[in-house]
Amino acid sequence: MTNNETFLQDTQESLKQILQPYQKELNRKQRMADFVKQCIRCVSRDDFLVLDELLKSKLADTIQEDEDLNECGALFDRLGEYTDEKVERYRMQLVEDLGRLAQEADLEMDIDFPRFASLKGIDGEISFSKRTTTINKKVLKSIDPRRIITAVLNLKRQLYDSPYNPQTFIDSLYQTYSNIIQKEKWTLGHTVPMQRFYLEYVISLQSRVFFQNMDKAKFKGCSLDQFSVNLWRYFQAGIGGTSDGYVLQLSPGRNSSLWLIDSDGERRQITGISFQEKEE
Repeated sequence: MTNNETFLQDTQESLKQILQPYQKELNRKQRMADFVKQCIRCVSRDDFLVLDELLKSKLADTIQEDEDLNECGALFDRLGEYTDEKVERYRMQLVEDLGRLAQEADLEMDIDFPRFASLKGIDGEISFSKRTTTINKKVLKSIDPRRIITAVLNLKRQLYDSPYNPQTFIDSLYQTYSNIIQKEKWTLGHTVPMQRFYLEYVISLQSRVFFQNMDKAKFKGCSLDQFSVNLWRYFQAGIGGTSDGYVLQLSPGRNSSLWLIDSDGERRQITGISFQEKEE
């Protein structure tokens, strides 16, 4: 490397080091300026839901401590009081409307805002600031109570309104379990990993026609939500086991687990499944 090349490279590095803290401070000020501009837009639209979340953020506190923007502090405090009142009024009205509409639809609804639950296996959460409602991990881009109730009713129909027989269900689980332990040369009572079992069970639902032509239109699915609800309905039926006298056991754990509803009606991580002979 020549002297000129060394000089230019050293100069470049030195300029970068001088610029870096300046640029960092410039970026910090730009973030704060953008934040205040966003607050201004929310105020102009009376978007108190988003404004409430902005004012409760760490950046709002940082701005109030900044020597150039600390005059925002008093304004933020007044806006905070305004948004607190508006959000609480809005929350109470939404909860009231949600409960009323659920009652009119003859739908079970337990509301502990921002969360709510209907029948076992149907859970939701409302996000004011994002204007979204999450129901069983699916996002509805709305917080309109009518749309929430409609979505819950649709999910209820999917999970609960299809033909279901608890005895047939538990017998089909045992058949899948029996096929696995025979294939692996395991003995009765051996715990099968839940993720593998779920896959094998869904495969067992397919018709011969599907395996001859694996068109997705011929595929018979069973979502994890549906599987979990079917388990809960089996526990609720109280039939005690399979037609041949075998009893279901679920093993809780975290590794390679699935979230399912157990016999107590609680969602738990289940890692394994087995069947035992019923004790006399």
